[in-house]
Amino acid sequence: MRDTRGNTGHRRNKLIALSIPLLVMLLVLGGCGAEDAAEPPQAVADPVTLEYWTPFSGGDNIFMTELVEQFNREHRDIRIDQINSRLDDYYSRLRTAILSGNAPDLAIIHATNLPQFVQNSYIEPLDGLAADTGLDWGQFNAKIAESTVYGGTHYAVPLDTHTLVLYYNKKYLREAGLLDAEDKPLIGQGEQGFTAFLQKLKEVVPPGVAPLALPSTRIDSVWLWWSLYNQLPGGGVFYNPEGTQAVFNNKASLQALEFVNRLYQQELIPPNINDAFKLFYDGEAATLITGVWGTGAFEKDEQLELGVVPVPVIYDHPAVWGDSHTLAIPAKSEMSAEKRRAAMIFARWAVEHGVMWAEAGHVPSSRKVVESGAYAALKFRSDYANTANYVAYWPRNVKQWSINEEIIRQFERMIYKEQSPQQALQRAVDSINLQLKK
Repeated sequence: MRDTRGNTGHRRNKLIALSIPLLVMLLVLGGCGAEDAAEPPQAVADPVTLEYWTPFSGGDNIFMTELVEQFNREHRDIRIDQINSRLDDYYSRLRTAILSGNAPDLAIIHATNLPQFVQNSYIEPLDGLAADTGLDWGQFNAKIAESTVYGGTHYAVPLDTHTLVLYYNKKYLREAGLLDAEDKPLIGQGEQGFTAFLQKLKEVVPPGVAPLALPSTRIDSVWLWWSLYNQLPGGGVFYNPEGTQAVFNNKASLQALEFVNRLYQQELIPPNINDAFKLFYDGEAATLITGVWGTGAFEKDEQLELGVVPVPVIYDHPAVWGDSHTLAIPAKSEMSAEKRRAAMIFARWAVEHGVMWAEAGHVPSSRKVVESGAYAALKFRSDYANTANYVAYWPRNVKQWSINEEIIRQFERMIYKEQSPQQALQRAVDSINLQLKK
């Protein structure tokens, strides 16, 4: 049989050589015809990009980052660039940025800090934008929504409330016989009931394990005092009606502070605790009082038998310190209407997806989210969601953030036995009243 492979390959190469120029010509001619027949494809428009500042220095930053990334995946026309900073200098940086004309397009502001931003026109009113983008103010928990209203106008979109709660290690409470059939703490009524609960824990837990963990410094003891002071009849008064003088050196306030101080002095809260959060996480504390933001971190520890309940009602009625993270638009005269609208679209979306933020531990601001099956499916959150209805915010004062620093200083001196609770209150009030005169 005759071998034809060589000739066949030669003919194939010739055909390929002839076909390539012909193919190129057809493609060129075809392209011209297509251009005449149809419009060219539209270029994808650049998304509206928003610079978004947040102060989440704890574990909740992970959850906010996930929320932002999810929004960006779902919105090709808007991009949120989150810039996270430490809370320590966050507000001074934000004020400086606004005054210098370098403000972000969107920023988290605690409800406690809103008065100075509203009074100085550092942030924009939002009612018009809310109407344009379909944000319904009626969806919010009334107590939370109220924290953003000044002179009948909304100045921020509330994302949550975050209050103190009581975390407990079921292992230690079980060993002390202090769990009921539903694994909830068995705590008696009043000061005596709570004290007896901690004393029983102190008797049972191993040496070095704190019955209750609370730092000896920083604001935690102030939060607990404010919670208990607000539980008392006629309590929770901070300023006189004119707002010109601090007046919390009174009988109810002193009763609450003396109780807090006894917990320290009886070493039911051991001395010299620096990081109470880590102490509890590591299994070296039976209970801990801190904010709900710890829930998302604590539940990741498989060794920790975690339980969470509201701070006990020690006195007359439920009340607990709390604050809210709110979304505000800093005042920027050159900010386009397109950016303002995009900022409100993100704020509305974040509220509606509050379950994602609730994974950090916060109580969502939207009643619909709190009542949803998705929220109910999150372990622990429903146990303390009702705290949003009796949260005790700090009073509205433009200097409240720095005023609280003075209370912290005086309470620390009390905890370290340098002064009595009565002296701590009086000296704090005297110092604050000097600040109010400036």
